[in-house]
Amino acid sequence: MSILQEELSFLLTNRIPRRLLTQLVGRLAKIENPLVRSLSIGVWRLFADLDLGAAAKSEFVSLHDCFTRRLKDGARPIDPDPLCLTSPCDAIVGACGAIDGDRLIQVKGLSYSLLDLLRDADLVELYRDGQYVTLRLTSSMYHRFHAPHDCRVERVQYVSGDTWNTNPITLARVERLFCRNERAIVTTRLSANGAIVTLVPVASILVASIRFHFLDVLLHLGYSGSPAIACDAPFAKGAEMGWFELGSTILVFAPRGFALCPGIEPGVTLRMGRPLLRLPS
Repeated sequence: MSILQEELSFLLTNRIPRRLLTQLVGRLAKIENPLVRSLSIGVWRLFADLDLGAAAKSEFVSLHDCFTRRLKDGARPIDPDPLCLTSPCDAIVGACGAIDGDRLIQVKGLSYSLLDLLRDADLVELYRDGQYVTLRLTSSMYHRFHAPHDCRVERVQYVSGDTWNTNPITLARVERLFCRNERAIVTTRLSANGAIVTLVPVASILVASIRFHFLDVLLHLGYSGSPAIACDAPFAKGAEMGWFELGSTILVFAPRGFALCPGIEPGVTLRMGRPLLRLPS
């Protein structure tokens, strides 16, 4: 992509009323009208390499129904290794590796701090010099996310924010982008060793709703409830936790002692359930 094309893409997806457009698209996506559904999915196909071959059903009542589709049983095998933390979603790996003290890489030349992202000093100390992986979901990917290991969700912290696009073009131009956007900080405790692994689903333009099965509220731009939600929700490895309502990003954090699995590096495309991080042996 040329510099001119990158600049045009950035302008078209960011220099617009992002929150307003996100809310409008959210309403449009849920209209259960055959004409609206067919037209919106058709437009989506023009801009995305959409593959519905693994979807559990072939007919959808709305664009939203298609975005949040389930998959056929067995479409995403879960790696059974008990020392393996698996990818919670289909994604392209972005920045990953060891955290430098409390600093993480967004893209080459841009970084951000754990405190700015997580808003919790205890979590900052827990993940200081730990490991992280950035997982970017494109708009055509499977949008549901799953437990990376047998665990219990102990807390969800909702952070309201902007809806900058989370694609590589925007990440290279907007400092601290993940810290600016709407996100949920999901703290889980692994059953295997008691380690705290945190997932941070980050919203993007056209994506400002995050649904968790274990919460009776939808986290979105209009959410006005308590930002800190205590939980006690058990999950088996690979069990579905919730979904985005379009493509976005999930950041995964693990303490010192964890290590990236072989082959996990920027640019690699993963499917949910594949090896991501290795637990301390």
